[in-house]
Amino acid sequence: MSDADAAADDATERLETMRPNPAWSADAYEDVVEALSADGLVFHVWGGDWCGDCRRQLPDFGAALDAAGVPDDRIHHYPVEKEADGSKAGPRVDAYGIERIPTVVVERDGEAAGRFVEEERAPIAVYLAGLLGE
Repeated sequence: MSDADAAADDATERLETMRPNPAWSADAYEDVVEALSADGLVFHVWGGDWCGDCRRQLPDFGAALDAAGVPDDRIHHYPVEKEADGSKAGPRVDAYGIERIPTVVVERDGEAAGRFVEEERAPIAVYLAGLLGE
């Protein structure tokens, strides 16, 4: 990530929907927590606090990252707005091809390691842990 990208991330708002769900049980997801805690992982999260899917899915993901001990500097929030035509607008939407939210992109050592998009059938943390374990 360039210095300009890092500065842009520092200026980005936080997604309220990423506040960890206190009812989420790390004990029930030990393998998931372990996979998410791996060294070198960076999480890029696009969502909107106005978005029903984000309000349903992101609090559990926030809790999983919290349980995994992922430091804040490895979790980048990108608040997204919905345009009149349904397209999404916000930081790095075009660069990462964001069309639906929530979308989470995981990078390992600067390379794409996994991507969750809104309609996956498994919860975000479980889905990504499965990709990271492959």
